[in-house]
Amino acid sequence: MAVRKVAERDFSRAPNQVRIIGGLWKRTPLPVADLVGLRPTPDRVRETLFNWIEHLVPSLDAVRAVDLFAGTGALGFELASRGAQRVTLVESNRQAIEHLMQTKRKLAADQVDVVSGDALTIAARWPDASFDIIFIDPPFDSALLAPAIAAAARLITAEGLIYVESGAALDESTLGNHGLQVVRQARAASVHFHLLSAQSA
Repeated sequence: MAVRKVAERDFSRAPNQVRIIGGLWKRTPLPVADLVGLRPTPDRVRETLFNWIEHLVPSLDAVRAVDLFAGTGALGFELASRGAQRVTLVESNRQAIEHLMQTKRKLAADQVDVVSGDALTIAARWPDASFDIIFIDPPFDSALLAPAIAAAARLITAEGLIYVESGAALDESTLGNHGLQVVRQARAASVHFHLLSAQSA
């Protein structure tokens, strides 16, 4: 599959804030904590991602989603802004958790749950097929990507979508071992981003 490129920019430094780009809370700024490894998904990448999602899932009102490495919450709050029924944000950093809770209160986002703890430990507690959309965007220098994809393969519904952001293109044969396939992918500078589905979907 050909990799589409979006506009180049420098992703090596996190901005002070990002913004929700669509839906009920459009243009709402989200604070970005000064934390090692925190690399919020840029506006241009999120715009491409949500164009993909809304093309494949025209109605989001019944969608249950989780962001396993929430960070700023940009992906989860974006999805909730566009009408998702329930969004769970998982984050382990205390400062980032506080920012997520502040944003949840500011937006009165009752459909958003903020869960504090280790993503893989928490994911292991959930039953199979718990979510329709799963976001995976761990720090690029961590060893979390492969086990997170394996966890997501179990947690995703049969027709669900998994978003993965990484420092390199995903290996499709490895994805196939988890019953997953790439349905969309693109690259922006050093960031590769992918939308996955179950092979039987």
